[in-house]
Amino acid sequence: MNKLKFVCTACAIACFTTSFAGGILTNTNQSVTFLRNPARDAAIGIDGVYSNPAGVAFMNNGLHLSFNWQYAHQTRTIVTTNPDFALGMRNNNATTKEFEGVADAPIIPSLQAAYNKGRWSWQFNFGVTGGGGKCEFSDGIGSFESAVGAIASQLKPLGATGYDVEGYMRGKQYYFGFTLGAAYKLTDNLSVYGGARILYGSASYKARLSNIMVNTQNGAVPFGTFLDNANTTIAGGIAQYADGISRLQAGIAQYQAAGAAAPAELTTQLAAAEAAKAQLEGTQQTMKALEAYREGVNLMSDQSGIGIAPILGIDYRIGNINLAAKYEFKTRMRMENSSTVKEAHQIDAVNKYRDGSSVPEDQPALFTVGAQWEITPNVRVNAGYHLFFDKSAHWYNHEEKKLDGNTWEINGGAEWDINDKLQVSGGLQKTNYGLSDAYMNDMSFVVSSYTFGFGVGYKVSEKVKVNVAYFQTNYDTYKQDVTPALTNSTTHNDYTRTNRVFGVGVDLTL
Repeated sequence: MNKLKFVCTACAIACFTTSFAGGILTNTNQSVTFLRNPARDAAIGIDGVYSNPAGVAFMNNGLHLSFNWQYAHQTRTIVTTNPDFALGMRNNNATTKEFEGVADAPIIPSLQAAYNKGRWSWQFNFGVTGGGGKCEFSDGIGSFESAVGAIASQLKPLGATGYDVEGYMRGKQYYFGFTLGAAYKLTDNLSVYGGARILYGSASYKARLSNIMVNTQNGAVPFGTFLDNANTTIAGGIAQYADGISRLQAGIAQYQAAGAAAPAELTTQLAAAEAAKAQLEGTQQTMKALEAYREGVNLMSDQSGIGIAPILGIDYRIGNINLAAKYEFKTRMRMENSSTVKEAHQIDAVNKYRDGSSVPEDQPALFTVGAQWEITPNVRVNAGYHLFFDKSAHWYNHEEKKLDGNTWEINGGAEWDINDKLQVSGGLQKTNYGLSDAYMNDMSFVVSSYTFGFGVGYKVSEKVKVNVAYFQTNYDTYKQDVTPALTNSTTHNDYTRTNRVFGVGVDLTL
């Protein structure tokens, strides 16, 4: 019966990572130029302050700036099958339900800046390097309803025939990255980079369970009313059994006083009455545990934290081929909780959000390598590879150990200068997560995918260039069968997502 307690508390702790591309908790879409063509790991441009910082040293002397705005619309869809859903008053005896969350990030800003002089390039980058928006499930999620359904199923002996509940959940998460660094040209063809990123994380989660109803043969009643009626019935039953036990004990005592053995029928009746009374007393304690939720639950949790990590890069040019690599060290993050979960809970997942606690939420290390081939002065092709060291990060309760492997990505693309002013580009990216059934849950999930992006760049003048792009991710469907201890019913989940991004940016050379 602690299932409802878990569900109500869990409402306030759901975490929604809103990565658009990259490893878990990592956003690699830091510019509109990336949206046009995600294979930017060896490209030379102001967007390289994030993707190829060593290569920025090969740009012309002067101040280079890039201002970028992105709008992202995402959905998360979980199709859950659970036998207990058939008890839902609005489920029409169906055991399968679809839960959809909508995640909007209307303003995703980023800024790249570089000042080149001689062999040096001094650089700064700001962006939302993790998270990136909010996700709202207007009807809650399957794990919530599954647990409420399990409670209704266990309340059948007390007259319950079904349930109804209104669920809601919203998560908001942003990881702001501030990067400072410098690149130096060792030769006319070789440059190196060193820098560091400060990461500030801010997240908040809100949820509620309201209008909890229990269906009975006499119609639906509020959960509180059901508790009152059940408590009255249970108390009456306990009193009745207690009276019967007293009578049976008195009868047996009379036989014993006369030196005779009590009839087996009396001792059997006494044992049965004592067992029934003990069962009702256990049910009574269970009902007391539910008292705190008779009017529903409204809970909130806020988190914040800060971390720092070094970044190294290298770029080497051979004729019309450019090669580059970058390594971002792991960012050690500890998120501080401010929550309505004030005390330690027997369920460890809830303790992750206990008020005043510090929770590990590292951003994984990242290694990238890329190549660019300038086929003609006007046409370039690109390729790249990313490896995110997810399993070497440290997350709460070592969730990273549940992964089957690290995240990897491959990408490719091309860029064509149609004339002196107009440029078009496009590219593809494949993202593969090392997921497992043990890692996946409907509070926070990612799914392997492939992405395409395309767009144009237009030189308004020699100093001003405008970039416009569209970027779409198509996700796989991850299928999971799990039997949570909290529901005692085998649950099947199908996880998938959608992601569409539109971006506009302006590059300036001063």
